[in-house]
Amino acid sequence: MRNVLWGLLFVSPWVIGFLWFQLYPLLLSFYYSFTDSTVVKPGKFIGLDNYVKMLTVDKDFFPSIKVTIIYTLIAVPAKLAFALFIALILNMKGKAVNWYRTVYYLPSILGGSVAISILWRFLFMKEGVVNQALSYLHIPAVNWLGSPHVALGTISLLVVWQFGSSMVLFLAGLKQIPSELYEAAMVDGAGRVRMLWTITIPLLTPIIFFNLVMQAINALQEFTAAFVVTNGGPVKSTYLFGLKIYDEAFSNMKMGYASALSWFLFAMILILTLFIFRSARSWVHYEDGGK
Repeated sequence: MRNVLWGLLFVSPWVIGFLWFQLYPLLLSFYYSFTDSTVVKPGKFIGLDNYVKMLTVDKDFFPSIKVTIIYTLIAVPAKLAFALFIALILNMKGKAVNWYRTVYYLPSILGGSVAISILWRFLFMKEGVVNQALSYLHIPAVNWLGSPHVALGTISLLVVWQFGSSMVLFLAGLKQIPSELYEAAMVDGAGRVRMLWTITIPLLTPIIFFNLVMQAINALQEFTAAFVVTNGGPVKSTYLFGLKIYDEAFSNMKMGYASALSWFLFAMILILTLFIFRSARSWVHYEDGGK
């Protein structure tokens, strides 16, 4: 019993933090989603009115979902592909490779900050550094943040730039692949591309699966880039769902409706995660032969 009490004492900071800062707000937001509460005062119970409103009245609801889905389809595959590409390069033996690994990981530490988002806005503004560099190459300037057709891709690049965490996982997976497999493939006359598709990628599918789930969840919740870089514009072409929740809660002061939107986002993430887990049976391969 004494050991149990000591154990409870040591884990109590985490338990208290979880109950007070995570579970309690979660349950409270669920209750608020059935009320007309505002930021300054609790509201009355209105049942499913908030959910009916988002599906039938709110004109920005479905467009923001569409923008979020397109953003996820752009950012997640691009980020994973780029992370794998850099991991393959850094897996080669060479001088100062550890230094390069550290440098490539730095964007993941800095990339999610507001300061980096502001820097990104200055880089891609109409007279920013990127367009100045294009002018030296005699390439016409691009309205990166002012064109509805380009703005979403521009803020997606900010997320792709934060590829370090996925890269580290891919690099760890590459270290676990036995070199004998590549040697045997080379004896059989397989080239680098053939070995990549028949050895490397199949053996990395568990890590690809993990990265896919985590990055998809993060992309669906993205807020900072859309808020700081474009503020949802132009013409709401970058009006992500996370930004809509923020606007409803703190601009329109409708905390009850924002809570309902948050729970809808939670349902979206849950359905997508279950779909990825379901599909993993057909493409994720483990060393023990299981799926």
